[in-house]
Amino acid sequence: MGKILPLLLALIGLGAGVGAGFFLRPDPAPEIEALAPCGNEETLKDASKKEAEDETPSSLEYVKLNNQFVIPVVDDTRVSALVVISITVEVAQGRKEEVYIREPKLRDAFLQVFFDHANTGGFKGAFTNSSNMDTLRRALLETAHDTTHDLISDVLIMDIARQDV
Repeated sequence: MGKILPLLLALIGLGAGVGAGFFLRPDPAPEIEALAPCGNEETLKDASKKEAEDETPSSLEYVKLNNQFVIPVVDDTRVSALVVISITVEVAQGRKEEVYIREPKLRDAFLQVFFDHANTGGFKGAFTNSSNMDTLRRALLETAHDTTHDLISDVLIMDIARQDV
């Protein structure tokens, strides 16, 4: 009996939870009919052309660099924090493999930018404010252009975290 009672109570609790979830679930969202745009025929034609243009596939592709970057933040002679950053680069459609071929050189160049940014105090204090991040993005994009010429059109910082040591 001592082993059956906890099992019985668990089953009763599970059944009550499922029943409450079933009866208290929200109503499905009502369907909304799309209204036709107002205007003359030319306006309607322009709107349909714009919709067709929006549906064409993008000519850009995004490539996530394989590993995160780990940057030490040094105060005086000791490491006071570690910053971890994930980067994605924007390239023209079909040029993804070129990024992977050049990734070691690109990672080396990006690491140097991160070290320079850390040494100038870029990762101290409010390191995610917009002016700091804009400076870092601009330096990364300039380095990407110097390293890969016209291959990379933008550098995106996907994740950034700082852990004080």
